[in-house]
Amino acid sequence: MTLRSAMVLVGLGVLQSGQAWCVEDEFPHSFEVTTTERVNFSPGGTIRLNDSYGYTSIDGWDQPQVEIKVIKSTNRFFNPSEEEEAKQKLALIHVTTERVSETELSITTARPLRKDRVPPLPRTVSEGVTVELQIHVPNDSRLTIHQDNGYVWVSDVTGDIEARSHTGDMIVMLPDPGPYAIDAKSRLGSVSSDFVGHGIKQFVFGTGFTRPVEGSSRRVYLRMGRGSITIKQSPPIITPHAN
Repeated sequence: MTLRSAMVLVGLGVLQSGQAWCVEDEFPHSFEVTTTERVNFSPGGTIRLNDSYGYTSIDGWDQPQVEIKVIKSTNRFFNPSEEEEAKQKLALIHVTTERVSETELSITTARPLRKDRVPPLPRTVSEGVTVELQIHVPNDSRLTIHQDNGYVWVSDVTGDIEARSHTGDMIVMLPDPGPYAIDAKSRLGSVSSDFVGHGIKQFVFGTGFTRPVEGSSRRVYLRMGRGSITIKQSPPIITPHAN
């Protein structure tokens, strides 16, 4: 069960005392569809995430594969008689995977274009659908993440990380040991780090954090428009050794 689904169930539980539902499918509910794809991918390659939004988590593992689990769900409840409409909404959002080369993989989220767009309105619309991406990548992959809005989580990835988001929150768990050259800034929000470095105050609301490291290091470059950035130190990755 996803975090979003759990929150929906809690909301349904706060019904007026004494009111009961005999058949679950008789009352309005959120519709959801889940797909999973696995792609063989060599360690040390570059994985690009384009135009994602909603909930995005990327976790490193010791497999020579990339696993992409896509959970699409409607933001509002539909009556059972509206199931076809809900399915049509879900079908408007596409997540595609493209192997650009043997060492580069692209994962792109596509949303419908807004009709009669007037700036500064966004170019695309989500049609009332939230996307949750649960991605596993080889530990030493290099990541380039371009998120529109929502939440970004990265953990157990030892390669270079570049992540940008317009709105939301970002948590990056860096396995020890480093060294990590960190450059993180939020235009409107806070930046916190477990690592020793230099805090930066930008204008009135923006903050930043830098940790310069001389010589060879892993580069972590994080940018947030409106929201927080949290950089945590996680336990080292333990790789099993063959006897």
